[in-house]
Amino acid sequence: MKTKWKSILFALAISIPLATIAQNGNDTLKVNPDPAIKKTAKKVGNKTSEIAAKGAAKVVDKTYKDKVGPQGQTIYIDNQSRYYYVNKKGTRVYVSKSKLKPAK
Repeated sequence: MKTKWKSILFALAISIPLATIAQNGNDTLKVNPDPAIKKTAKKVGNKTSEIAAKGAAKVVDKTYKDKVGPQGQTIYIDNQSRYYYVNKKGTRVYVSKSKLKPAK
């Protein structure tokens, strides 16, 4: 019985200091990437988000074939009958029906 308690206390004594060391938060690696790399990574992320959002909208929501957005974007209708298009960052931009233009 004594050996069990000794083992448990020993395990606790070791784990507490290790947990405090792990939560120190000092980051030793400071990398400042090139601004061109940051810009390109942001572009790639935005394009990926746009493609994913448009693909999901085509599968889940209806496409409004008679109208287009203010700059000719494809208009989708969600399940609450709201009109929207997907912008270049991949977010939904809701528009009123009066702002839609007829499709050519």
